[in-house]
Amino acid sequence: MTDTTDYKGLSRADLDFQYNNRERVPNHAEIYAGWGPACAAVRTDFDTRLDVAYGDHAREKLDIFLPKGSGDGPSLPIRIFYHGGFWMSRDKEDSHFIVRGQVEAGAVVISVEYALIPSVDMTELVRQCRAAVAWVWNNAGSFNGDADRLFVSGHSAGGHIAAMMQATDWTEWGLPADAVKGSAALSGIYDLAPMRNCYIDDTLHLSEDDVAAYSPEFLAPLGGGSTLIAFGGDETAEFHRQSEALAAAWKTKGPAVELMNVPGANHFTILNHYADPASDLCRAMVRQLGLEG
Repeated sequence: MTDTTDYKGLSRADLDFQYNNRERVPNHAEIYAGWGPACAAVRTDFDTRLDVAYGDHAREKLDIFLPKGSGDGPSLPIRIFYHGGFWMSRDKEDSHFIVRGQVEAGAVVISVEYALIPSVDMTELVRQCRAAVAWVWNNAGSFNGDADRLFVSGHSAGGHIAAMMQATDWTEWGLPADAVKGSAALSGIYDLAPMRNCYIDDTLHLSEDDVAAYSPEFLAPLGGGSTLIAFGGDETAEFHRQSEALAAAWKTKGPAVELMNVPGANHFTILNHYADPASDLCRAMVRQLGLEG
């Protein structure tokens, strides 16, 4: 925890209120439970390859979802998804249901697991997420994916991770600079500074160097591509500000940026829009993939 007790005029109590989504959404447990049947359904409705290792850590695993019978057809665009949980909770299986809209549109969707803080630090967490992208790019042909149409996405902490992937120099991983063609970041945290001033840092223990290295708002989106930044209309002012600030910063740095306020969605139910083929959010992500949305 930093010694600073004020961030942009907000006290620790203010920031705790702004960033404690479970307190803000008392029925969050019911929302999680409601996703269970939908997660189970996509594991039977689509072709799947589950718990594929992309590294040596026990949590360096990913799940691949493809349209039924697509293995012998033309290669498909790829969407990677990183789950949320403030970098310290949740699992990839919790949000499998989100793959539906884009798989039905003709994409491969890959849900990535990663080690959680405090078992690793932010540096290792981000490294693992980059390693997942490198594995997908290098192995796309094994699941009929098109490495030249690889896009990332994520929710909450995963939104932060998705933006970090677009701000990565992929040549350092032996990939083309534009390996990631674009991102869709939902309800993310793109300036980590306020995390050091609220309850979350009791677990994260972020340093000033972490804030500088892993705050996408202050990094450049490399390799071009497009960025979709979305947040729920019912989320707190800080989540609105985080998304709006990233959009404003990145619009000056090159990529095409679309900012979307999803009316009536809170921090959790925005994922229902991600999954729903009929939603404006899902259609925007399908269009980003180059498919009809």
